[in-house]
Amino acid sequence: MNLLIYLVAAAVIGWVATNYIMHDKSNLLINIVVAVVGAFLASYFLSPILKVGSINDAITLPSMLVTLLGSVILLFVVRLIRRGR
Repeated sequence: MNLLIYLVAAAVIGWVATNYIMHDKSNLLINIVVAVVGAFLASYFLSPILKVGSINDAITLPSMLVTLLGSVILLFVVRLIRRGR
């Protein structure tokens, strides 16, 4: 049950981040991958600074916001790399 809740939260966070940065309609799997990678990056880089965990630790509103921030940063970097080509 926890895995299902984690995947739903990741899908929502990935969808919000993708719509905010890329302005396109991506599929559910891409949204989940974006949020999971964003959560990993957020827990590694942002959690020590903000003193809040990511959704890898617990699913709370502050952890979802940190994961969203990590996902937005990830998509911003991807967008910069794609634009540079």
